[in-house]
Amino acid sequence: MSDTNIVTYRSQIVWAMGLLAADPRTLFVGQNVVYAGAVDIAETLKGVPLERRIEFPIAEDLQMGVCIGLALAGWLPVCIYPRVDFLVLALNQLVNHLDKFPEMSAGRYKPKVIIRAGIGTNNPLDPGPQHRQDYTEALRLMLTNVDVVRLEEIGQIGAAYEAAYNSPRSTVLLELQRLMR
Repeated sequence: MSDTNIVTYRSQIVWAMGLLAADPRTLFVGQNVVYAGAVDIAETLKGVPLERRIEFPIAEDLQMGVCIGLALAGWLPVCIYPRVDFLVLALNQLVNHLDKFPEMSAGRYKPKVIIRAGIGTNNPLDPGPQHRQDYTEALRLMLTNVDVVRLEEIGQIGAAYEAAYNSPRSTVLLELQRLMR
């Protein structure tokens, strides 16, 4: 369970990333995981050693494919997208591969990826509609073997990441960037 002394949304995310990083099989893959960007993912990974972070170019579908391959090889990838709008570009790998692996392999392969994506905000600056959509329900409708969790409250963050870690299934965790301040 999360540290009850931590009271902000961001600090709960930082705590959760530390929880995941305690497992030596965990790798953090994505944009802004090493170098700060518009959405400061790197700041939420401050307790994660740099050698466990893989900075990825803007190649969302490839990123998800690499994470699926890492999972099949025994790693626990945390596949990070600054915004869920970018995760849309990886739907081929997410919906047609990661979600369908158990069925395609008659249950023989069940790669596990923890997917972290932010739901953008228009405050303090509006990044435009292509950077602040909420695809929670659409993802839930498309995915049958991957769980989708929208992190709406500070108190659910630690438990949700802990559940994702302990689950045999892959999980998409959607963070509300308006609460990260």
